[in-house]
Amino acid sequence: MISANNPSLKSWISIPENSDFPIQNLPFGIFKTASVGERVGVRIGDFVLDLKTLFVLGYLENLPFESYDFDTKYLNILMGKGKKATRDLRNRISKLLETNHDDLSKNEHHVSQVLIPIEQITMCMPVQIGDYTDFYSSREHATNVGTMFRDPANALLPNWLWIPVGYHGRASSVIISGQDIHRPKGQIKPNPDENPIFAPCRNLDFELETAFITFEGKPLGDSISPDEAEDFIFGVCLFNDWSARDIQTWEYIPLGPFLSKNFASSISPWIVTLDALQPYKCEGPVQAHHELSYLEFEGNKSYDIKLQAFIQPENGEENLISTSNLKFMYWNMAQQLAHHTVNGCNVRCGDLMGSGTISGPTADSYGSMLELAWKGTKPLTLSDGTERKFIQDHDSVIMRGYCENEGVRIGFGEVRGKILPAK
Repeated sequence: MISANNPSLKSWISIPENSDFPIQNLPFGIFKTASVGERVGVRIGDFVLDLKTLFVLGYLENLPFESYDFDTKYLNILMGKGKKATRDLRNRISKLLETNHDDLSKNEHHVSQVLIPIEQITMCMPVQIGDYTDFYSSREHATNVGTMFRDPANALLPNWLWIPVGYHGRASSVIISGQDIHRPKGQIKPNPDENPIFAPCRNLDFELETAFITFEGKPLGDSISPDEAEDFIFGVCLFNDWSARDIQTWEYIPLGPFLSKNFASSISPWIVTLDALQPYKCEGPVQAHHELSYLEFEGNKSYDIKLQAFIQPENGEENLISTSNLKFMYWNMAQQLAHHTVNGCNVRCGDLMGSGTISGPTADSYGSMLELAWKGTKPLTLSDGTERKFIQDHDSVIMRGYCENEGVRIGFGEVRGKILPAK
């Protein structure tokens, strides 16, 4: 067992009931305050633990880290130390915060220096993303889209049950939760019998996803097997891969999405380590036995992560519109990484891999407005009486996620984004 995952651990820090951030979580992120610039922190309850100050005060001795590993704008340097180093770091932090160890808690002057209330914190981009790949791994989502746009009897394309389908996205427009987004513009074709027009997107959508962040992979030419894959995954965050459906419909043949996807993708600020998620492994969907040997794996590789999506109109209340779960995904993270590298593609430290839209088997578990409102034919009614076929200007989309068993809840916080009118 990873010692930091022990469900019986208690912290000497007061943690609110049902907090996403108990001592068993300890996610990593980048924060700043009014008095200090960007640096590495760990979330515990309603506080952030300042790892640079913790290091300077001598609490992280005999670990393979230096002060500059924590005095940095991104987690990449820390992640560059690898799986064992980051696991040992999380275990040390857990020990320092646990009730049965008073090395830190007995020194109130040090506690006041390393623990910062969350209301004094501004969260920053956690990772410098070199490359971003998005997958298309929910069978329910792919079936729904194929039913809407193609033949319902042949909703899945012939390759779908063989390949974890993916595409290379745009890393430069991955943004932190809370950053507003202007409605994108592009070519759309409102009338199939007329020429396209240039206009703001009319069918703006969200995609309920998670994403994983990688350690440094193998050299160019080598591949990672599914049973090795988790050694190359640092952690997981929430991910809203915004989508302009009308731009996408016109542009995606023959090479796939371009302007419809590269205008913005929002991530949550806290990276929950894959180590922290180990108690929540579960069986995934039964696969069709079409997978080739390089996609075969032993044991459970899926994770029971409960997911929610909300729409909040300007000056209105949040409306829960979707309740889904990562465990519904047909192709799991290990298979995605294995497929990504089977041709020798080299994955680098800090690369981001989106899960693809996570849709479940029921209408209330669909992971996009395209499905929830079924291509605009079944509008959703919000609590203020207004209807939504797609996302309107001044709407905010909020996503939350957590795991829970044995009385322990491991959460991701939220990813939030507001749509502003097109420029």
